[in-house]
Amino acid sequence: MSDAAIPSTTVTVEPDAAAADIQAVHNGLRAYNVDRIGDPGELPMHVFLRDATGQIVGGLSGHIKWKWLYVAKLWVSDGYRSAGAGTRLMEEAERFAREHGATDAYLDTFGYQARPFYERLGYRLFGTLEGFPPGSCQYFLTKSLQPPR
Repeated sequence: MSDAAIPSTTVTVEPDAAAADIQAVHNGLRAYNVDRIGDPGELPMHVFLRDATGQIVGGLSGHIKWKWLYVAKLWVSDGYRSAGAGTRLMEEAERFAREHGATDAYLDTFGYQARPFYERLGYRLFGTLEGFPPGSCQYFLTKSLQPPR
């Protein structure tokens, strides 16, 4: 549809858009998707690693949607890296996801981050975005959460 076919509209770029305006777009897309493929059953998920004082020294944020776990963020403090902390966080996220019906998982990581770590956990590469960020790339990985047959 051309702009001429849309009566009395304007297009604006708003870096600091109002939360209600952003939510209107999200709600519209969600309603469209639900109408066509059903409710995603979205469940936010956060997993934390705390030291003896309760201080967060690592964590994972993501969600389960349409039976897929998405690992959006994984961080482990320098003093806890290479000691199994990331593995513990990932294993707990996958366990939680399975308990809530997830059958698969996916995530993305940059070239300077943790691709070998995820591959050691059974994730496999399914896509690469070259030059993002400049001078590097973004990797997309997936893993089945179902027991091997």
